[in-house]
Amino acid sequence: MADRPYDYLSALGARIAIARNELGMSQTKLAEALGISLRAYQSYELGKRSIPVEALVEMHRKFEVDLNWILLGVEAVRMKHDIAALEEFEVALDRYLSDSGTKLKSEKRGAIAARWYRSFLEGKEIAMDDVHTWIELLRE
Repeated sequence: MADRPYDYLSALGARIAIARNELGMSQTKLAEALGISLRAYQSYELGKRSIPVEALVEMHRKFEVDLNWILLGVEAVRMKHDIAALEEFEVALDRYLSDSGTKLKSEKRGAIAARWYRSFLEGKEIAMDDVHTWIELLRE
């Protein structure tokens, strides 16, 4: 994290601007949606002032903005994205099990999916070859 408050505010402002851009909104529209003046909003993006907690909460409520990322620069669980990744993994897992004729008890299959998902959330990508090794170790 930045050492000086100004550095932190600059980084915070940059993340706010990125989030706004990802929402496809102008500064004017987001300021209106948050119930703050355009001038105040612009000062947040420029890193001249810290955005009030109330405005951040409103961004999260209205637009599902990741507040961990806005405030700290680290991502929290991005529910829709993460669930989609888990579903994609489970489809690939089921396809592999079916194609290889491998039978696993549901608890073992669940353990594999849970371990993969935990690693995914921690940012540690697990290669499917490693998952196949897990399957071989758990094969009935």
